[in-house]
Amino acid sequence: MTEPIFEAFEERRITVPRGEINVRVGGSGPPLLLLHGWPQTHLMWHAVAAGLSDRFTIVAADLPGYGNSFRPEPTDDHAPHSKRAMASDLIAAMAVLGYGRFALAGHDRGGRVAYRMALDRPDAVSALAVLDIVPTGEVWNRADATFAVGYWHWGFLAQAAPLPERLIAADREMFWVAVERMGLGRDAGRYPEEVLEAYRTALEDPAVVEAMCEDYRAGASIDRELDDAAASEGRRIECPSLALWGSRGALPLFYEDPLEPWRRFAPDIEGRAIEATHFLAEDRPDEVAAALAAHFDRPARSNVPD
Repeated sequence: MTEPIFEAFEERRITVPRGEINVRVGGSGPPLLLLHGWPQTHLMWHAVAAGLSDRFTIVAADLPGYGNSFRPEPTDDHAPHSKRAMASDLIAAMAVLGYGRFALAGHDRGGRVAYRMALDRPDAVSALAVLDIVPTGEVWNRADATFAVGYWHWGFLAQAAPLPERLIAADREMFWVAVERMGLGRDAGRYPEEVLEAYRTALEDPAVVEAMCEDYRAGASIDRELDDAAASEGRRIECPSLALWGSRGALPLFYEDPLEPWRRFAPDIEGRAIEATHFLAEDRPDEVAAALAAHFDRPARSNVPD
């Protein structure tokens, strides 16, 4: 590794009603919450956070179930792992830090938590960015053969317990090969070994694997239902919204225009592709940081701690 990870950031554990959220906090300026994707942790943001910390107070959090945050107890309806529940946890964590309103960026699963937060709590989110996703309900409603092959892990991880947990435990190294095929670690020099090792090691913890599967089970059930309900009610994301995606990822294969599926929730959303895999924040951190800074700078400047 050539550069320290999250240098000058403070690691904190913040108590919220359901448990403890692990975060890194650093920088100065208006607050910006960063949420990671699967199968990562807050570490995925290390280079982007370094590029933004002179403009924003960065809070990079481990989602509930991931990293060093608490593990929600699974239930038959998967509600404890819903993006609504996770969003509530993270709003509570930001309140403990003194932020009642903040800018928000999420990649992959974290992006799903982020847009759910913007829908449920428009008072809390000043501006939104989502990385390499379209809304969960849209994914399932438009799923076809290309999706089934390209994002097979959605259906696999959503299978009833303990099927995917047992299969992953039987050969974690081969499951990691599947993750690598999606692009994680592919761009040489972009992924510090200690970060990749943290992601790999997480698969050795049965509680983390269970949480990952519950995350996807929630996505296939309650998250999808909440999206469809919000769409039928005509609810909209009220804040300025940005979508970024990897030109070498799956979205350009699934959707002719990756912005189009967003428009029922965010008619004025803007966005573009970045030359990267699905893991664009790690592949191209400087470009992602610049795009986020341009998007968040004006609305975020109005935020101050409560």
